[in-house]
Amino acid sequence: MLIINGTVHTMDGPIIEKGYVAVTGRKIAQVGPMEACPQNWEGEVIEAQGGHICPGFIDAHCHLGMFGDALGFESDDGNEETDPSTPHLRAIDAVNPLDRCFSEARAAGVTTVLTGPGSANPISGQFAALKTDGRWVDAMVVKAPAAMKLALGENPKQVYHDRDESPVTRMATAAIIRENLRKAVEYGEKLDKAAQDEDTDPPDYDAKLEALIPVVRGELPVHIHAHRADDIATGARIAREFGLRCVIVHGTEGHLIPELLAEAGIPVITGPALGDRSKPELANMALDNPAILQRAGVPVAICTDHPEVPVQYLPLCAALAVKGGMEEEEALAAITINAARIAGLDGELGSLTPGKEADVVVIDRGPLNLMGRVRAVLIGGRRI
Repeated sequence: MLIINGTVHTMDGPIIEKGYVAVTGRKIAQVGPMEACPQNWEGEVIEAQGGHICPGFIDAHCHLGMFGDALGFESDDGNEETDPSTPHLRAIDAVNPLDRCFSEARAAGVTTVLTGPGSANPISGQFAALKTDGRWVDAMVVKAPAAMKLALGENPKQVYHDRDESPVTRMATAAIIRENLRKAVEYGEKLDKAAQDEDTDPPDYDAKLEALIPVVRGELPVHIHAHRADDIATGARIAREFGLRCVIVHGTEGHLIPELLAEAGIPVITGPALGDRSKPELANMALDNPAILQRAGVPVAICTDHPEVPVQYLPLCAALAVKGGMEEEEALAAITINAARIAGLDGELGSLTPGKEADVVVIDRGPLNLMGRVRAVLIGGRRI
């Protein structure tokens, strides 16, 4: 596959005003200016016609396939609201890849998503990174698990207040997280001791603690749902106490504490940017949040939180960040290379780099232009 005569947004190098991208098999083979374009190419040629060639877009936080489109309870599989600690739940067991929103994602150039359970529970379960093309979820997996979802703030309080169960305060939410993380530490120590000493019996199998061992050992990051600045601080505090690899999701009030997040080295997946201030913790929602965080040195990605904002509007969410003061190429990075870095996928995705997966989008206008139309989408080198 050869894509020619377009503005190439490599995302790990300069923009090539008139360039090409060559794809061999599943991988990007060459990228460069048209003067260096291979001659007598024998494969398919896509004419960008002066449009833009970008890496496939990455939605770093959503619930695609977890909440069925235009359906009710029968396809609502995003929240197990019966237990505040459910780390053993796996997104791949709930995702419906035939949900029509996957096709809408592909049509908009969204080629990879991180999807998983919602924020009803303090410990919600395991997110997965998936390609958006496929009929069998196992074949779509890029990485599973990709993160452990934790949730702070109003969502767990509301769910369990309605049930007259704990947690009904922010204190209890944090306490439940700490309790289970500490149990996982002790469980892992007992497993290690049993492995080293044949006279020591291992602990009884515990699916929840097994799922948390990679978290407390720093092997699996936690993506912490937090809107308010104090909830963000609680997430950072718990991460520091247990040595967790932490990413803040939403970070609505991040713009009130940007230098503190930068000092802590905590990335933020911002969004969704579209919508009303539907609950008290969104009172300080602002379009300039991603720009302020980025200028402070915080690694920033942009998400839709689908179905809160439909996944196909991911580029629009990035465009709104530009309206809020972000440079256009930085906003594009927030849905490509920066999203890949925060997700730990930048070795394979997020930029038009030879050797990486050939997830490529061709658009007839600037990639964040609302009026732009997608001309072609490649996922893993296959035009879909």
